Amino acid sequence: MVLPALFMFLLFGVVPLIGVFALSFTQWDGLGPIHPAGISNWRSTLKDPGLYHSLWVTFEIIALSWLVQTPISLLLGTFLAGRQRYRGFLAVLFFIPLLLSSAAIAITYKALLDPNFGLAAGLHLSFLAQDWLGKGNLAIAVVIFIISWQFIPFHSLIYQGGVRQIPTTMYEAASIDGAGRVRQFFSITIPQLKYTIITSTTLIVVGSLVFFDLIFVLTAGGPGDATRVLALDMYKRGFMSNQMGPASVIATILVILGLVLALLLRRLGGSTTASQQEGA
Repeated sequence: MVLPALFMFLLFGVVPLIGVFALSFTQWDGLGPIHPAGISNWRSTLKDPGLYHSLWVTFEIIALSWLVQTPISLLLGTFLAGRQRYRGFLAVLFFIPLLLSSAAIAITYKALLDPNFGLAAGLHLSFLAQDWLGKGNLAIAVVIFIISWQFIPFHSLIYQGGVRQIPTTMYEAASIDGAGRVRQFFSITIPQLKYTIITSTTLIVVGSLVFFDLIFVLTAGGPGDATRVLALDMYKRGFMSNQMGPASVIATILVILGLVLALLLRRLGGSTTASQQEGA
């Protein structure tokens, strides 16, 4: 029963990865013949300061995304796991951003943030008349805000499912002992969501490594190279500069980074076979 899925994974997962790794040792413009290049692509790419700038921006987005998404998602997930009568409506409302295309979201926000024709001009709010995408720090902040706005609903859903698995008897016992809701949240909910937090963190980290479409449409890596992440750097080298060899080097680095970070988070979380209640 596993063979069909294994075949598809090998065909569309492993084989392309092997092909990309092989291309990293060649010179190819994407159309003409492929010529062997040895390790020259690796040597030139690893010596390029632009690679390390893109790597820094990528890790910056990973860290800021986690810092923004995790607390908000945890609070929303805990709230939506309750039994409020309007919980279903709010759950659907919060989930809408995840259903939208990243490119469409980027186009919409780019128009809304335009200092001349966006919200600032339409609502006559002078404090919104900033060059949001023309300054490095503001551009990073806008990217983090939009990413969080889009993906917080997904992680809220994960935490909502995790909270519902916590036995209600634990909260009842805590109430009898006089613990309030805040104390219950920090002493019961968060420890019991240990593996859920690890899962959500892994998805945030690995997902942040491959952010491309939203940043490409919103800032194209600018201003300057302020938002030039590794995935965008790979695209520009491969499809705009026709340097498939260096682009394949960056693709290989992305895969290695994703595997290493995922394994580190798995190690941090301990055994995933442990029960939910062992998170305390």
